[in-house]
Amino acid sequence: MENTQLPTFEFILKNYKNFNSRALKDATISYWRHVEGGGKMFWAVAGAMSSAQLGITLAPAIREGLIHGMSVTGANLEESLFRLVAHHSYRDFPDYRYFTKEDDTKILENRMRRVTDTSIPEDEAFRVVEKQIVPVWEEATKNGTRKFWHEYFYDLIQAIDKEKHEGNAEECWLLAAAQNNIPIVVPGYEDSTFGNIFASHVKHGDASASIAKSGVEYMGELYDQYQKLSEGAGVGFFQIGGGIAGDFPICVVPSLKYDMEMNDVKPWSYFCQISDSTTSYGSYSGATPNEKITWDKLTQDTPMFVVESDATIVAPLMITALLEAKRNPSLANALIEKYS
Repeated sequence: MENTQLPTFEFILKNYKNFNSRALKDATISYWRHVEGGGKMFWAVAGAMSSAQLGITLAPAIREGLIHGMSVTGANLEESLFRLVAHHSYRDFPDYRYFTKEDDTKILENRMRRVTDTSIPEDEAFRVVEKQIVPVWEEATKNGTRKFWHEYFYDLIQAIDKEKHEGNAEECWLLAAAQNNIPIVVPGYEDSTFGNIFASHVKHGDASASIAKSGVEYMGELYDQYQKLSEGAGVGFFQIGGGIAGDFPICVVPSLKYDMEMNDVKPWSYFCQISDSTTSYGSYSGATPNEKITWDKLTQDTPMFVVESDATIVAPLMITALLEAKRNPSLANALIEKYS
């Protein structure tokens, strides 16, 4: 490599010429051009990316201004916290493909919850956090406090004694997001471990369901957040996986136009999805981006990219390259010119 100051960025520019590699390169350059020009970027994160330790690169991207808003599943939200407080108790299972039902039963009996090739420890993660957050719910119920789901976790993760950190705090994206107070929506948070735990306390009468603002209220909040984020050069949409984490926030544009009857709504100014879902009968996760034009979420002028690959490989690569560019913009632009 001729220049070692931006090794990942230059590697992508020099080597990624065709197929999925070209899509990754073009998406990275377009992302860089967008934020360099003052644009914002909104991330939608599905899957179990927090358990896969995406925070190693995601946290610095948040701190350094490459990510300005997020939509995440309840699982990704809580699992970032788990990695911070219980990292040493996780176990990896690289041979999971060869497991029998009996092997997974043993994992269950050892109070571990397998997520592909790693596992979340029941006692050190779920139950430790439960002891801290349930009194918060009870106090909110007593006082009639109402917050968004992520706000409870924003407060909790910043209140935890640093001596209790087992994971590297610099690699915890939830902590970075909380410290920078970036806007987050957590659609369908009920479908998560702590969503279930919350439901049980509501059923037992220990907490009121009303202390957690609803998904409808999240959309109402997103109306305002989107208009602020889209000021100036606009806001792009970067999506990992599919499902509600992506479907929910991207709908804000047509909802503002048709439901709120607003006439000056900017479209999303960039779109990239990393996914291994295939286009099939009505699959939204596998739909090509141009289908979104018909729903008035994107336009024919929106830069659109699909990288059909594993997000655990692609996302850290792109983020690392973008961080290099952010730290040395003039050299990044020179390299783009050199390899174009």
